[in-house]
Amino acid sequence: MKTFLVVGAGLFGATFAHEAAIRGNNVIVIDRRSEIAGNIYTYKKCGVQVHKYGAHIFHTSDKHIWDYVNSFANFNRFTNSPIAKFYDETFNMPFNMNTFNQMWNVITPAEAKNKIAEQRLEMNGKKSENLEEQAISLVGRDIYMRNSLRVIPKSNGVKKRLSFQHL
Repeated sequence: MKTFLVVGAGLFGATFAHEAAIRGNNVIVIDRRSEIAGNIYTYKKCGVQVHKYGAHIFHTSDKHIWDYVNSFANFNRFTNSPIAKFYDETFNMPFNMNTFNQMWNVITPAEAKNKIAEQRLEMNGKKSENLEEQAISLVGRDIYMRNSLRVIPKSNGVKKRLSFQHL
């Protein structure tokens, strides 16, 4: 039998401590917070689990891991599917084949890859001098524009679109 000192009772620390303890080891867990589970700590309020540090999404495609975490609590299946609005267009985030089809009318991953490669040529081997040029050299202008623009509300009610380069 061994004795382990676990510093931090977040996901890794709590999991390691649990697994070490069920294997017959002595485990001491210390954490600066008074509760366990790190940033995923929840407490019950009026019968509802409240996420003290903000909601978290746990996802895995590994059945063994899914079964393991569900042995401690019931997890709801959830698919995070955010969307982004770019002028009058709405896109899936993160980008996927549906997004590429909307932008370029491509059907296959190879077609999307070719379109990205074509757009990357804009930099034509030029050394990037700022974030915008670096992004374009990596993913092309279309993807950069749809990922980097933010709407800045103005006091007069007019909205201005700025890229990260200007923020």
